[in-house]
Amino acid sequence: MSEQPKTGQLTFVAPRRAKPQRHLADLTMAERRDAVAELGEKPFRADQLSRHYFTRLTGSPEQMTDLPGALRERLVEQLMPPLLTSVREITCDGGMTRKTLWKLFDGSLVESVLMRYPDRVTMCVSSQAGCGMNCPFCATGQAGLTRNMSTAEIVEQVVAGARALARGEVPGGPGRVTNVVFMGMGEPMANYKAVIGAVRRLVDPAPEGLGISARGVTVSTVGLVPAIGKLADEGLPVTLAVSLHAPDDELRDTLVPINTRWKVAEVLDAAWNYAAKTKRRVSIEYALIKDINDQEWRADLLGRLLKGKLVHVNLIPLNPTPGSKWTASRPEDERAFVRRLESHGVAVTVRDTRGREIDGACGQLAAAPQQ
Repeated sequence: MSEQPKTGQLTFVAPRRAKPQRHLADLTMAERRDAVAELGEKPFRADQLSRHYFTRLTGSPEQMTDLPGALRERLVEQLMPPLLTSVREITCDGGMTRKTLWKLFDGSLVESVLMRYPDRVTMCVSSQAGCGMNCPFCATGQAGLTRNMSTAEIVEQVVAGARALARGEVPGGPGRVTNVVFMGMGEPMANYKAVIGAVRRLVDPAPEGLGISARGVTVSTVGLVPAIGKLADEGLPVTLAVSLHAPDDELRDTLVPINTRWKVAEVLDAAWNYAAKTKRRVSIEYALIKDINDQEWRADLLGRLLKGKLVHVNLIPLNPTPGSKWTASRPEDERAFVRRLESHGVAVTVRDTRGREIDGACGQLAAAPQQ
């Protein structure tokens, strides 16, 4: 487990750890065919394996009856090794919100959350075990960074949710994952290569990937400016969510320590460049913290920064975390903040705090072995 970071300390490079076994979800379709050929088999076997994993959502050899028995075991062992082991599952909202604690091959712990709504199913996934960005109001950030996750470990969280839905294990009957948000544990842009690989597996058409619409995928960041620029050039029209939390550098330096590296103006410039290149509306995430960042003058400052831009503000009532000195804004202050933003013509919504009672809401994921 990682050491708890000092106040304001940033960790960009994950500790060197053993890597998980290669999985077909780590690979493009061409790479899968090469991998199968290296095992002395016909490349089309990679297409069969991909259909089982991404389309039929099967993971056990006995279900792969279109493959010869001995070959099934070998290919699954080599290209579909188990990556996540469920340690605990907690539900709320009548079973429609499910938080799963996963153990990775090296004992690292991460969490994912499935949220079923009447019109969609959203999976909130982790991209790192822990986080190196050290935001003081976030349980994950306070734990420090253990390691980066692999592309396949990220994808497997979504596939696990898809399997639960397909089997009818989530109330509401069989269903499918329609949205994926990289808002679980970790800073996605600090694990850029694996996250982009995962996004491509999510949006590639079946059987290359899961075939989720790119418009249903949201990649969140606290503001790693160079990585936002790279994402804009990937040709992936996913939603960019910027965790801003303060419109002024003085406060943001404290709340979001990355701001000591890239200031508010630089982060927003990168966001507007992203919007211009992708034609996708940027989401500004703003956790409302009582008497810290919820003043009307800050709402006015934020409104002036965002006015006329392709943007939407997602206000998040701060979710409680153990030992935190901060709490959510008063309802009247929240309403005043919304009014001030709307007076500048800025689109704003207050986020549904799904999963709060199971520590599955924004900023609460800590992957504690017991809860």
